[in-house]
This record gives sequence, structure tokens and C-alpha cells, in this order.
Amino acid sequence: MNNLAISRYVSDQAVKQIHGLHPVLQAVYQHRGVSSADEIDNQLSRMHSYESLLGMPVATAAIVAAIQAQQSILIVGDFDADGATSTALAVRLLRQFGAKHVDYLVPNRFDFGYGLTPELVEYAATLKPDLIITVDNGISSIEGVRLANERGIKVVVTDHHLAADQLPDAAAIVNPNQPGCPFPSKSIAGVGVIFYVMMAVRAALRQTNWFADGRSEPNLANVLDLVALGTVADVVALDRNNRILVDQGLKRIRAGKCAPGISAILTVAGRNQLNCVASDLGFAVGPRLNAAGRLDDMSLGIECLISDDLDVCQQIAEQLHSLNTERRSIESGMLDQAMEALDGLTKTIDSKALPSAIVLFNESWHQGVIGILASRIKEQFYRPVIAFALSDNDEIKGSARSLKGLNIRDALDQVDKTYPGIIKKFGGHAMAAGLTIHKDMFEQFNAAFTEVVAGCLSESDLTQSLNTDGELTVDDFTMTLAEQLRYAGPWGQQFPEPLFDNFFEVMEWRVVGEKHLKLKLQPTDAALMIDAIAFNTTAEQLGQNSDKIRAVYKLDVNEFRNNKTLQLMIEYLEPA
Repeated sequence: MNNLAISRYVSDQAVKQIHGLHPVLQAVYQHRGVSSADEIDNQLSRMHSYESLLGMPVATAAIVAAIQAQQSILIVGDFDADGATSTALAVRLLRQFGAKHVDYLVPNRFDFGYGLTPELVEYAATLKPDLIITVDNGISSIEGVRLANERGIKVVVTDHHLAADQLPDAAAIVNPNQPGCPFPSKSIAGVGVIFYVMMAVRAALRQTNWFADGRSEPNLANVLDLVALGTVADVVALDRNNRILVDQGLKRIRAGKCAPGISAILTVAGRNQLNCVASDLGFAVGPRLNAAGRLDDMSLGIECLISDDLDVCQQIAEQLHSLNTERRSIESGMLDQAMEALDGLTKTIDSKALPSAIVLFNESWHQGVIGILASRIKEQFYRPVIAFALSDNDEIKGSARSLKGLNIRDALDQVDKTYPGIIKKFGGHAMAAGLTIHKDMFEQFNAAFTEVVAGCLSESDLTQSLNTDGELTVDDFTMTLAEQLRYAGPWGQQFPEPLFDNFFEVMEWRVVGEKHLKLKLQPTDAALMIDAIAFNTTAEQLGQNSDKIRAVYKLDVNEFRNNKTLQLMIEYLEPA
């Protein structure tokens, strides 16, 4: 990690006691702003109401009318995991509501690009839909919605991305981030928005006695596994409302009450469904689902989530696994090229200081993998990063990833307003965004973007910090506490998994898998031996002849052949 500082959460008040919780877990919750038992009560009854979402009544009326008239409904999704889960959820529920003409369309990123573009509307029109419902996109589709209106196709936009100055002229827009929307959870994912819309649609259908004519009323809890997956995979902030949605979805997955496709992907990823947690969705299921949209066609991933045939899902999951393996190989080569380019950059400036932002372009890079590449470079150098790949008509498409303290979508907006004409189009949210520029504008954009970022971030903002929950005592190194911490979340963006830091004696170490360290550690002044694993860590990081380290770690349970042992997952280590 570059330019790293270790700090501990600071509490202004004594830990408030929540009955039955381990003192360590009490402190962990307090560090994340939890002050009462109510705030960790993840019952569905504590969710925000759909009634506070602006545009919901109009959107609901349009969808209900289409269902009752048996009109043709087309779901237009996005080619990432949030878009895939949103699409699958909408298709599943609309069909369960009794709609007989429901289909979906997800633009291939290489042919149509992102969102409801005019080109996609032209293609969609050949399917003769009466109503288009966008999921996880649409808030920036000004021209696409205009063309749909001209073609006589009604559009309901459901999205969560940040709105621009102009909104599309849709029949209805449901997006908590549109101006004037009072819905409290601004961090909800696209799949969460369409889930709320479907809740309102079911309620409206119920009021018309739609389910009284021999139709069964679906239980919306049955799709919470999809909501959990899309929410975690999209790396949105896990505020209180999102934690309720994710926690409920995870409980259904662990109970075996989830879409067969999720079970199949967990299986090919080597994860145990019975103890699935948010990180399994984020690091195992999400990447395999995303691989379809990055390298091929996200329809493959959506079919995996829609199908109820486990054999079909297993076959698709294996295809997704193969695509993800290919994606990793492509990513590795791109990362090597990026690091070589950055090595040249750092040698040209004093004291190896980097600019406030990193902007990279290589004509050979794969357009579907630049988002992951940007994330990897961000992790390495702790800078906002935009990676560009060649597109059509001498255009290049960029994928941006940001840091805490910089709203990347707003930064692009500032570039666009300060230097009009450089950016052709852009969109996104606080931590991730996409954009298109002409290839000849790369150097101008690089300078403009770096200038804007430099004006937004201070030196301290660009210093990476690992916040820990402090030291554990010898008595805290137990399986009981490790398992409590595992399921106490869900943990994720802005509600991070507990990290601790201690000094340890290194009793043994060896390299495993060519690039990981397996260690046996002993807490200082304690007669306790603990297994530990440090992924992507070299022996050199232990220091020459170092037998003592400071480690930042997660308290974890290692399960192998039905045997559980305590293990530390080391996030960072340095010689003491």
C-alpha cells in the first residue's frame, strides 16, 4: 500500500451497552455510529417506505396499467451486476404479477454503450414494446427517452445514479438522487430502487383486487437474494436501509431460499452457501456475474439469475467462471502495462510524488476490463484513477474510480463546465463513473481532470489510512468472537468489516501459492500460537531477520474439510 498510515477509531463517549453483545463487538458497532440495539435490528419492518420516493405514484400507475392491459413490457438494464440483478428481479416479479408479455434488453457495451441510447431505442422499437422500464440506468438518457416518446413508447425510468441538470422527459422517474426526492437512503443501489417500485406495484394491484381472480400474490422477500447481491456488488454505501436489505437477502441465501443461479455461482467459486456473507457476494459472485458483461453479453448472467432450472444455472455458472478466469488474465496483462507506464512517470518527478489523479490510456486495453484496472491502480497508489480504452470513431471510453472525499461524477461535471467540449458524455455516482472523449483530447482531459482533483483534495486526503478497532487481548482470540464478528454485519462500503492491530512474534512463516505468506504468530507476552495468512505479500515485507511485526488483520475462521480453526486474515504488516 502506498503512503499508508494506521489509525484507530476515536470514540467520544463510553461504549453504550447493548444486551448480550461481546464488548469487542459493542466497540466495533460504536465506531461505526451504532448507539442502540434498534440500529442493528435488521427486520424488514424497519425499512424506509416506498411512499417517500418521488415519482412513485405515476410510475406505479403506468406499470399497473400495462400489466392489467397485458401490454408488452421491456426491461432495459445495465451490463454490470447491479443491472443484471435489477433486470432479473423486474422480469421475475412482473411475470409473477401476471404480466404475460415481459422481456428484457441489456445493451452490449461494445455495440450500444451505456443506458437507453437512441441506437438502443431504435433496436428496442423492433420488439414493439408498449412500455420500457429502465433499471439501474436512464437518468441521463435524454435523447433515448425523447426518441422513445416519438416512437409512441412510454418510458418509466428507475435509477440511482446522480442526475444532471436536465432530466429525461419520461412518463415517470423514480430515483432517490433526482432533485426534490425526500427518500432518506441516497445510497440505495439500482436493484433496491426497482425492488421498491415492485413493492408499490404489488400494493396497487392488491387494491384493485388483481390477486382475487385465482392469481397468487408473490412474496417479495423471495427476491431479496437478488437485492443483496446487486447492492453489495455495486459497492454502494451500506447505510441502515441497505444493511437491512442485504442482511435479509443473505439470510435467505444461507437458508437455501435463493435463486438457483446464485447457488450455482457460489458452488463454482468454491464458497459455502451455508455460511455466505457479504464479502462472498462482493468477491466471488459479483465478479463472475460481471465477467459476462465485461467480455461477452450480460444476458448470460441474467439468464442464470432468472432460470429456476438448477442444471441450466450450473452450466451457465461454469461459463461465467471461465469468463472470469479469462478476465483475470486480461486484467493481469493490462495491470503490468499500467505499472510500467506509472514507473516511468514516477521517475520523472521529484521524491516519487504522484499527481493528484492518475489518467491512463492504452490502445490495446480491453474496454470491458478498464473499470477493474482503475480500481487496482487506485488501491496501489491511492489516487483517483481513470483508465481509457479505444472505442469507435476515434473515441476512447474511460472508467473512473474515486477516493473518499471526491465525488467523481461531480468532478467530471466541473471539468465539463470549466473546459466545455473536452468530454462528449459522462455519468455515474460518487465513487465510480464513466465517460467518453475524443482520442485527440486525452492530454487536455488529463490536465483538466488533474487540475480539478488537485483543487478538491488535500495532501491528507491522498494519504491512505487503515482505521482499526484497536488491539485484541489474548482472551479475545476465540472462535466464538470470530464467528460473532463474521455475521454481525453485513459489512461493506462505509460500514467496514472489523480490523484490529497488534504486535506479534513471528514463530514460523512460509510462502504458499508463490505469492502469499502463511505464518504462525504469537501475541506479545502471550503463550498463544495463531495461524495467519497474508495474501499478495512478499517475504521482504517481513523485513530482514525480523521476528516481530505489527499487523492489521481480521479475526477469521478457516474451514477446511469440515474442520474449523481460528485464523488471522492479514490486511497489512510491517516490521515492528
